[in-house]
Amino acid sequence: MYDYDLLVVGSANADLVIGVERRPAAGETVLGGDLSTHPGGKGANQAVAAARLGARTALLARVGEDGHGRLLLDSLRSAGVDPSGVLEGGAPTGVALITVDPSGDNSIVVSPGANARLTPVDVRESAALLRAARVVSAQLEIPLETVAEVVRNLPPGTRFVLNPSPPRPLPAEVLAACDPLIVNEHEARVILGADAGAEPADWARGLLAMGPRSVVVTLGAEGALVHDGSGAARVASVKVDAVDTTGAGDAFTAALAWKLGAGAALAEAAGYAARVGAAAVTRAGAQESYPTAGEVEQL
Repeated sequence: MYDYDLLVVGSANADLVIGVERRPAAGETVLGGDLSTHPGGKGANQAVAAARLGARTALLARVGEDGHGRLLLDSLRSAGVDPSGVLEGGAPTGVALITVDPSGDNSIVVSPGANARLTPVDVRESAALLRAARVVSAQLEIPLETVAEVVRNLPPGTRFVLNPSPPRPLPAEVLAACDPLIVNEHEARVILGADAGAEPADWARGLLAMGPRSVVVTLGAEGALVHDGSGAARVASVKVDAVDTTGAGDAFTAALAWKLGAGAALAEAAGYAARVGAAAVTRAGAQESYPTAGEVEQL
């Protein structure tokens, strides 16, 4: 019996969001709307998204001893996430600077802050959390060596899910543990390099050849493509009017990881995750936009 359906190991940021008519070109200044501050970070986002859906969720992360850290801890507790693995101190809380245009597309610059101080030692000292989780998910807004330490300390039978964002080359031991590796087009092209190919199926095959047990390529409004070695399958999404895409990929990853841990097949889990992501883009913000399981069913 596991204490948690999902343990997320990753980042926790304060999202500073401003709406713009268009994103500035190099050397250009544009005026935007009012600045708003929201709890975010890929790790905290995934934890909150899973908890909102009903998953028993914990987060291993690091925040600063500051107002942004308190904002994040309050948000986690409010969503039902166990914050006992959230460490405090070492640096200011990470911050993401986000611009959102009228179509809902965003551009993000991240200052890692305390996220960069989440170390392999922290992972080893949190072994009890790893043992208590059915599924562990991670991203790359924390040091890559910390993610590698998670893989080395996975208990037998624990499933590992990775969204390599922001993308970078991955060591073989991390790739081999991924089940699945979840990427969008940009992430796939960065990891694959010049030989990425032109189509999502090409990216999935190329990534699978690098060692993951399965691969999911997210395609925004077009859904996703999944590949587990037995063949590829397209998964449809739901057509919605997008307001803000911030954090939608994190909602997708969280929902997918939770459903896989509950025994769903990869395509079934991805189909559900696509609906969760679609629901998230209909509202502004990241964590504030995440739906409950009932809202997903209505969609």
